[in-house]
Amino acid sequence: MRRGDGPPIVFIHGMAMSASEWEPQMEALGDEYTVVAYDVRGHGHTGGSDRDSYTMELYAADLDALLAALNVENPVLCGLSMGGCIAQMYAATYPEKVAGLVVSDTFTAAPLPFTGRLIFANLRFFGLLDRFIRYTTLNRFQTWVGNRFSPGVAGDGTTTQRLMEAAPTISHGEFVKIANSMARFPNSDLDASQITVPTLVMHGEDLPAVLRDMHGRLAEELTNADVEFTVIPDAGHASNIDNPDFFSTAVREFLARIASKRSQ
Repeated sequence: MRRGDGPPIVFIHGMAMSASEWEPQMEALGDEYTVVAYDVRGHGHTGGSDRDSYTMELYAADLDALLAALNVENPVLCGLSMGGCIAQMYAATYPEKVAGLVVSDTFTAAPLPFTGRLIFANLRFFGLLDRFIRYTTLNRFQTWVGNRFSPGVAGDGTTTQRLMEAAPTISHGEFVKIANSMARFPNSDLDASQITVPTLVMHGEDLPAVLRDMHGRLAEELTNADVEFTVIPDAGHASNIDNPDFFSTAVREFLARIASKRSQ
């Protein structure tokens, strides 16, 4: 999806979602900016491939090829959850091709405490379990469990579930590759210090402590970036859906600050 005219911002969706996840932000920001959202490899209308496995490095290379094909130069990247991992990898790999970075409700590639390692280990389990219980059903169950143990973490789970079910179905083989690519992320070669552009780190206020802590650690690892930190009220893991107005306003204000610094 591509709309609007002006400085470009590219949105990268989360695992098992699609470009439609970003409809509120496309609508809100298309008045001043060129807004682009796409389906990551294995997802949506992009679909799968015959590769045996996927990595964040591969997703970043895909994004680089897409931007070249669309003739989009020096965008601000905005990624949520898995999309935030892809955005980090791209900005670290191609720092000269990015104007700014927004990452929300995402993860950091760094040694993790036990609870953090457990989260990523569960991704591999979900990939295997998908053969018997499809990922859409697993997500509905995970949403229910999450809200029981950490109220609010799922945010507007109804909308998230609807968007997931409305997107083109991900085959079992593709879901396994996607889940494994996420599970491997903490052990990737990502070096956050290679990210040198202004960066906005955000998360929903209702994330569990272990996930909130990841954002603080990420901000600390961005040693060569001008980092801003924002907590999104009344939001869980899908904060752009849970509180779209706050999210879009935060991104718009960040884009304005980038433009102001460029003009100085």
